[in-house]
Amino acid sequence: MKTILFSLICGSLCQISMMAQEKSAIVKVLPKEIDDVLINPGIGFTTFQRFNGDDLNAGSGWTEGLPIVYQDFDGDLTNKNYPQTTIAYFRVNWRFLEPEPLKYNWPMIDKALRSAAERRQTLMLRISPYEAGDEKDVPGWYREMTGNEAPLKSKKWRVDPEDPRFIQYFGGMIKALGQRYDGHPDLESVDISFVGYWGEGDGTHLLSDQTRIALINTYLDNFKKTWLTFQPLNGDAPDAGVLVRGTNIAAYWPDGRNNGIGPQMRNLGWRLDCLGDMKTGGWNHMTDVYPQDIIKSGMSEAWRKAPVTLEICGTFSSWLQKQKYSKEMVEYAFEQALKWHCSSFNAKSSPVPDEWRPLVDNWLKRMGYRYILRRFTYPSVVTVQGQLPVTSWWDNKGVAPCYKDYRFAIRLKNSRKTEVFCTSANLLNWLPGDILHDENLYIPLDMPVGVYELEIAIVAPVSFKPTVKLAIEGINKEGWYPMGKIEVRDNKQQY
Repeated sequence: MKTILFSLICGSLCQISMMAQEKSAIVKVLPKEIDDVLINPGIGFTTFQRFNGDDLNAGSGWTEGLPIVYQDFDGDLTNKNYPQTTIAYFRVNWRFLEPEPLKYNWPMIDKALRSAAERRQTLMLRISPYEAGDEKDVPGWYREMTGNEAPLKSKKWRVDPEDPRFIQYFGGMIKALGQRYDGHPDLESVDISFVGYWGEGDGTHLLSDQTRIALINTYLDNFKKTWLTFQPLNGDAPDAGVLVRGTNIAAYWPDGRNNGIGPQMRNLGWRLDCLGDMKTGGWNHMTDVYPQDIIKSGMSEAWRKAPVTLEICGTFSSWLQKQKYSKEMVEYAFEQALKWHCSSFNAKSSPVPDEWRPLVDNWLKRMGYRYILRRFTYPSVVTVQGQLPVTSWWDNKGVAPCYKDYRFAIRLKNSRKTEVFCTSANLLNWLPGDILHDENLYIPLDMPVGVYELEIAIVAPVSFKPTVKLAIEGINKEGWYPMGKIEVRDNKQQY
């Protein structure tokens, strides 16, 4: 009898031990890295006054400030002699958005947003106050109101921004724009723009503090969800740091100063519009402005919280044919952009020369974020209402985080059930370098028992649709990355 009892106890203990071993078995996955150019949201080249699939600008010229001239679309999104993009940049002058006082041409913006979405892009937007030339002046009704151009503090001003009517009408237009479009899912970002040709900010430092802050606040007060991009680097301010003074724009300097702290401070991205200007024998942006003013403006650390976007000086065609840049000069411009943590780049929809395409592709592999899952673990067996502990080691080989509200998600799928688990990972904190994210998830009560495929992806927050491609092998048709099998058991089996 004792022998039988001992055998029963031993058998039960052995069974429990085997169950415990099964429960604690850990699956370790080491994905293989790939070297592809990844087309991901919010990063890479932009189209300019165009969309994916459109013909490029001919020669070395480009258009801007005018309404988009839409091309017939044949359904092919391929960009010939230009990288595929996820952003379309639209820059249009005030006169075309407000042809009559307080009457706004919203259909122009609506069509651009819709066209971008149809071409798998989001829209980056700038409303410039004016450019040179009569056809790109301020709105005709505003010119009649203010009279002819008088001598102004800056040669690149066309009207006096200190005139209260400028804040009333231009600022009023920005307010209306924000009230209509802030948070629009297809709006990538909006440039802060209010003085100077092309809205590049020439002479911003010449404004009174009251006017400068009021104009900046028209953007800060009315765009709370969509990213704003600040432009303090036009090169004419003796000290670019004065441009944020008195505003709620977050800025930090190497000596420990900041522009203020607290929940009222806003993290803004920044842009510059002349990457690659390397004129020899005189002043140029790449050596005399940008390296110094990025620091002086307080924006050198802004990339940690908000996107940096850059624009080519001229076009690639002019670099090659007019400036006659060497391969080494092009590489230098690209490396500087990476040093400044560039996420996106406007090449003005001008062709990329064949001989520089390898340089561009290598640049694109580092621009913005580039996530590699290095190691992933999970248990081979879990129970209903039990924990699903996962560990993950990632490597961001890009130069910036992802600035969108995407989620690292895990999916269990078989023929009976598909369940998506969103982790608590905050991708804004996934800076360049190594990233660890470990988390205990929970299997719901109504999860059918059985064997599932465990998959991972970075997904959109509402649809849970995979959105960001990873630099690893194995993506399936739905955009998920299979990690292996996992068994879900009834928790009653554990008692």
